[in-house]
Amino acid sequence: MVTEQDILNFMHENAYKPMTYQELEKHFGIESASEFKDFVKLLNDLEQSGHVLRTRNDRYGVPERMNLIRGRLQAHPKGFGFLIPDDRDHPDVYIHANDMNTAMNNDIILVRVTSKGAAGGKLEGEVDRVVTRANTRIVGTFQNHESYGFVVPDDKRVQRDIFIPKNAFLGAADGQKVVVNIVQYPEGRAAAQGEVIEILGHKDDPGVDILSIIRKFQLPEAFSEEVIGEAESVPDSITEEEIVSQKRRDLRGKRIVTIDGEDAKDLDDAVNVERLPNGNYLLGVHIADVSYYVTENSALDREAYNRGCSVYLVDRVIPMLPHRLSNGICSLNPQVDRLTMSCEMEFDAELNVVRHDIFTSVIKTSERMTYNNVRKLLTEEEPDAELLERYGYLVDDFKLMKELAMKLRNRRIQRGAIDFDFQESKIIVDKDGTPVDIVKRERSIAEMIIEEFMLAANETVAEHFHWLKVPFLYRIHEDPDAEKLAHFMEFITNFGYVVRGRGNTVHPRALQSLLEEIKGTKEETVISTVMLRSMKQARYDSNSIGHFGLAAEFYSHFTSPIRRYPDLIIHRVIREVLENGGALTDKRSEYLRGRMDDIAEQSSQRERVAVDAERETDALKKAEFMLDKVGEEFEGIISSVTSFGIFVELENTVEGLIRLSDMTDDYYHYHEMQHALIGERTSKIYRIGDEVKVRVGRVNMDEKTIDFEMVDMKPRSNKFSMLDRSKSGGRGGQKKRVAGGRPVKGGRGKDRGRVRDVIVKPGSAAGGAAGAADAAGASEGGGTKRRRRKKKGASGEAPLGITPAAAPDGTPSEGGSLSQEAPGAARGRKRRKGGNPAAKPDTGRENGLVTESGENGGGRRRKRKGGGAEGEAAVTPAAGTEGGGKRRKGAAPARGVSLRGEPGEGGGQGGRGRRGRDAGEGPGRESGGARKESTYSGNWASSVNALTKTVRGDRHTPDGRDPSEPGGRRGRPRR
Repeated sequence: MVTEQDILNFMHENAYKPMTYQELEKHFGIESASEFKDFVKLLNDLEQSGHVLRTRNDRYGVPERMNLIRGRLQAHPKGFGFLIPDDRDHPDVYIHANDMNTAMNNDIILVRVTSKGAAGGKLEGEVDRVVTRANTRIVGTFQNHESYGFVVPDDKRVQRDIFIPKNAFLGAADGQKVVVNIVQYPEGRAAAQGEVIEILGHKDDPGVDILSIIRKFQLPEAFSEEVIGEAESVPDSITEEEIVSQKRRDLRGKRIVTIDGEDAKDLDDAVNVERLPNGNYLLGVHIADVSYYVTENSALDREAYNRGCSVYLVDRVIPMLPHRLSNGICSLNPQVDRLTMSCEMEFDAELNVVRHDIFTSVIKTSERMTYNNVRKLLTEEEPDAELLERYGYLVDDFKLMKELAMKLRNRRIQRGAIDFDFQESKIIVDKDGTPVDIVKRERSIAEMIIEEFMLAANETVAEHFHWLKVPFLYRIHEDPDAEKLAHFMEFITNFGYVVRGRGNTVHPRALQSLLEEIKGTKEETVISTVMLRSMKQARYDSNSIGHFGLAAEFYSHFTSPIRRYPDLIIHRVIREVLENGGALTDKRSEYLRGRMDDIAEQSSQRERVAVDAERETDALKKAEFMLDKVGEEFEGIISSVTSFGIFVELENTVEGLIRLSDMTDDYYHYHEMQHALIGERTSKIYRIGDEVKVRVGRVNMDEKTIDFEMVDMKPRSNKFSMLDRSKSGGRGGQKKRVAGGRPVKGGRGKDRGRVRDVIVKPGSAAGGAAGAADAAGASEGGGTKRRRRKKKGASGEAPLGITPAAAPDGTPSEGGSLSQEAPGAARGRKRRKGGNPAAKPDTGRENGLVTESGENGGGRRRKRKGGGAEGEAAVTPAAGTEGGGKRRKGAAPARGVSLRGEPGEGGGQGGRGRRGRDAGEGPGRESGGARKESTYSGNWASSVNALTKTVRGDRHTPDGRDPSEPGGRRGRPRR
C-alpha cells in the first residue's frame, strides 16, 4: 500500500517533474479500484495539508520545487510578519503587511519568495495560500454602533477589528468581553466578519480578565462527557491482584517521600536515597504510572494529546487530565498504595552511574513533604520543635539527599551545564482574583535536591532507550545560532572577557565558566541576560541530538506524566518494552516511529501556548497590582535596553518601561552591541544591570503595561523653537533630532518642503543638525565649504566597557575621549545668497559628534582624515548621509537597519538621498524588514554609527527576551 511518505519521497527526487494523478497511479502500480480510491484520498489529503500542490494543469508536486515554502506565520502587531518554515534549517522569510493575503497569526501558509538579500541575506516573500486557519475564534471587546458592531481583538497581532452585523450581536452590550466566530476572513481593505458566540461579561467584572485570556489562547477548561466517563470508571484504589499479575516490584517497605510546593495537589514524583554497604549511593526516582490508566487511543489519551500539558495560571490550573486522575489515583499521596514507574541508579564515589534499573513498581510514600519544611530541617540550626518531632526520623535521609544532590550538581557544572539563577515570583490573589501581594520564589536546597534527582533520572532513561533503538521522545536543546553567538562574543569583549571556542561553536563549559567568573560583579546581570537571549529554545524531538544548556548527550522528560504528554508517551513505550522482553515488534516500531514526529511537534506547540498564557496572566495581575501605586517611587534594576526605552525590574519582579520620550535630560542613542543608551550631551550611559530609582507613571490595563519615570530627571534647558522654511524643504530626507532622540525627516527640494516645529537646545547635536537643516532648506542645491567651530567637551573618564576613541595610528587619544557619530547625520553645504548667517551649520554637531575629553576637552578641530589632534576627539564625517551633496571619497553609504522588533527609521541610500521602492516600505525602512548588517572598525569613534539601531526581535517573542527554558511549575525549571 502506498503511504504519504512514499509519495513525498518520490516528489522530492531531483529527477521528478510534476505528474498528473494518472501518471502517479501508473508509477506506483495501482491496479484495484479500492487501492485507487485510497490513493486519490491520500493525494487530496496531502494537497489540503499543503504538503503537495496541484498546478493549473492538474499536475502534482511539492511546494519546495515550485519556489514555495510551507510553514507557520508569526505576525507582528505592526502588521508585518515572518514565516517560520517547517524545515528548521531554512531561514525565516519576512512578509510585508501588504503581502499577507488574508493570513493571520499562527496560520499554516505557503509563501513565495520574492527577493533575496546579497550573499545569503534575508529573504522576503508573499503569502501564496493559507493552508490551515489557526484563528477561527477571536476574543475581544464589543463596541455597539446600533446598526452594526465591532469587536476590538485582545490579541494585538490581529490588526483589524472584526465587523459584526446587527443580527449576530447575541445580545452583547457595549464594553463586554465576547468570543467571536469568524465567518469571513479579511480581504483587501475589507475587515473580517464574525458572529458573537459567547458573552464573557463586562471587561471590568471580576474574573473576566483571566477568562478572556483562557478563551484567547483557546485553552479547554471543561472535559467532554466521554472523557469524564472514562475517568469515573478508573478505580480509587489498587488491589493485590493487580500488583501480582503485573509482576510489579514491591517498594512499600522503603522510606520514600514526595517533596513539593505548599499548594501542589498533583504529586507525580517521589524519591529515596540509601547508602549501600560498598559506600555507593542508591537513588530511587519513582514516577506515577499514568500510562496504566490512560490507554492508547482512548478518549483520555486523545484529550491529553490535544491539551499537551497542564497550564498553571495565576488563580487556577487547567489540567491535562481530569482531577479524578491528576489529584486522585495517579497522585502519590502519603500512606496509600500507588502504581509507579521507577528508575534506580547506583552512583560511585566519582558520581558515575555504575548500575541502573528501570521497572514498574508499587510504593507507599511515608510523608508528603514541602520545600519549606525540608529547607528548615536542613538549614536551621534549631528547627521548630513541632517540625522536628513529626519528621525527625527523616532528617538523616534528607541530609544524605543533600549530600548526593550537591555532588551531582557540582559534577553537572564541571561538565559544562549552564546554570542561570534568575528570580521567579508568585502572585497572591484573593477570592475575587485581585492581586494582594507578589513574593519571590526561593530556590532553596530543597528545590535543588528534587531538580538534581529529576535531571539524573531523565538522562539515565534517555540514554537507556537510545541504545535500545526504539522509537522515543527526547528533550533537545540545539547549539546557539552562530550569528547570535558572534554578537554575544563581541559584546563581552567590551568588559574584557573572552570565551574560547572553535570556529562558530563553543562548548557550554566555556559559557558556564564565564558565568562563574562574572558572579558578584557589576556586569553579571547584563552578561547573563544577553547570554540567555543568544540561545535557542528547547523542544521535543524524536531524535536525540543532545541538550546544549545541560551539556547532556541524552535527555528526555520522564518525570511528570500527570502534566506533560511527552512523559506519558515515554512511559507507554517503556511499559511495552518491559512487557515484550526488552524490544518491540517491527510493526509496532514502524507505527510508533511514524507518530513520534507529530507528537513532538504538537507537544512543543502546546508548551509554547501554555507559557504564553501563563506570562500574559502574570503581566495582567502585575499591572493590576501596581494600579494603586501610581506616583510611588521604587528602586529597580535595568532589565533590558531597547531603541524605544528602558525596561526596569523592581524588587518584586514587576517590570515597566521608561520611554525614550520621557527621558528629558538629554538626547539618547541606542547602541545595540553595548545594549546601552548613551546621552549626546552628557554621555550618560544606561545599561542592563544598572540600579535606578523610578516613579510609577502610568498603568494601562488594556495593554497590560506599566510606564515608569526616572526620578530626578531634569528637563532640557534653554530650548527654543525653530521653523523650517516652508517654500523649500531639506534635501534627501534630512534628519533633525528632537526630544527623546526621535528623528524627523525633511522634505526633498521645493515640492517636498514641510513646515515643522523643532524643539532644540543651542549647541546640542539637535541644534547643530537643525541649523544645518535650516541652511539646507534655504538652499536650492549644491554643496559647500564646511565651517569649523570650537567645541568644548564634557570632562570625565571613558565609561566602563567603552573603547576610547583612537587616533589614525590606532592609539587612543589622550584623556580617553568618546567620539559619537550619528548615522545619516547632516553634511555641511553652502548657504544660499542672502541666507541667515546665524543658521550656518556647526560641523561638530551636524556630524552627530559628541566628545568627552580627559581634561579640558577643548581645542580647535583640525581638518584631518580619521582623527583629531592630541587631546581632542577624532572627527569622522557620517558616511553616505541623506542630506544630499557630494559624498566624501571612501565613505560608505548610510544603511537603514531594521529588525523584527521595531521598524527602521529613515534607511537612506546615501548620495542624493534616494528613497526605497515605496515610501516607508521594505526592509531597512519602516517595514521592520530584513536587517542589513553594518561593519565595524577597530575603534569606538568609527563604529558607533553602526550601533544606533532598532532592537532585534526574537523569533518567538516580540520583546526578544524569550529564554531557552522558561521557568516551570513549583519553581522547577522546564529542562
